[in-house]
Amino acid sequence: MRAEKLIEIIGSDFYTGVPDSQLKALCNYLMHTYGTDPHHHVIAANEGNCAALAAGYHLATGRVPVVYLQNSGEGNIINPAASLLNEKVYAIPTVFIVGWRGEPGVHDEPQHVFQGEVTEKLLGVMDIPFFVIGKDTADEAVAAAMTEFRSELDNGRDVAFLIRKGALTYDKNVEYGNGHKLLREEIIRHIVAVTGEDPVVCTTGKASRELFEIREDRGESHRYDFLTVGSMGHCSSIALGIALQKPEKKVWCVDGDGAALMHMGAMAVIGANSPGNMVHIVINNEAHETVGGMPTVAAKTDLVQIAKGCGYPYAVSVDKLPDLDRELLFAKERGQLSFIEVKCGIGARENLGRPTTTALENKKAFREMLET
Repeated sequence: MRAEKLIEIIGSDFYTGVPDSQLKALCNYLMHTYGTDPHHHVIAANEGNCAALAAGYHLATGRVPVVYLQNSGEGNIINPAASLLNEKVYAIPTVFIVGWRGEPGVHDEPQHVFQGEVTEKLLGVMDIPFFVIGKDTADEAVAAAMTEFRSELDNGRDVAFLIRKGALTYDKNVEYGNGHKLLREEIIRHIVAVTGEDPVVCTTGKASRELFEIREDRGESHRYDFLTVGSMGHCSSIALGIALQKPEKKVWCVDGDGAALMHMGAMAVIGANSPGNMVHIVINNEAHETVGGMPTVAAKTDLVQIAKGCGYPYAVSVDKLPDLDRELLFAKERGQLSFIEVKCGIGARENLGRPTTTALENKKAFREMLET
């Protein structure tokens, strides 16, 4: 189904969401049509933000908003969907477009498998009627489903379209860039050169894939790295938990801008506890690159000042490798919580592989390393 046809059938003029590779065609259509015009399209920090933003749109206009998300974001919408949007509370009608990663019977990465299994169940538990769109779903069937949904929306209920892999298409190509020169893989390579045998907690997406391949290239063990392949936005809290319990070890967190923004409250907790053995690195390419390159708001956000405001005693931003190397060495020796933002371009190798160890094997090796 063409993304623009789905938009036509739904008939809304306001969209907010967190980009997803399964919904890349939709995201590209929205970016090509609206860009980030806040009257029509807002890329939010997390899916709960989107639900609340949609509520504000409805309160201001009386019209029906659309929220798009990967199914992994269902957890973030449960609270606002149940306690804000629901017909038993404020009855705010919303259309959800959900990318179905990990659909049973469709091969996907391990972090999506269980989420895929419970996707329909979670929508059912939230009492959200849904219609599944696949590659062969006719436009007329989607239009008929939307006709049925309109009576639900008129009564203040939420509805959802569940999008299977490859179900949406869009012909126009949208290019994303930011003007920064460094690439994430070379940044991570420089980080690994300094961390040695220190534990490293790495964020979800291409960063963890690149870290895995860098270890392979260097002939080093993967036991030093915890690859947070799912649970976007939480790697810094994982690193904090380790740092607090292992004060004798220098703990490095390799984070991304989209992930840091998604649960920015974590930075306040890190700063308040201020573990002197933790280094928090945010590789900022101002984009959700792993799922297509759509922009985050990190280009307009001063992460260094946020870190300082959250209580990080040292925070700095760099955009050149010599400056990065200097700050990494200082951070390794510094007995204070450190924050390093690294400005980064968009791009990755086309032949970038994926970890060849399972999540459980990664956890076991990492646990054993922490105990030695």
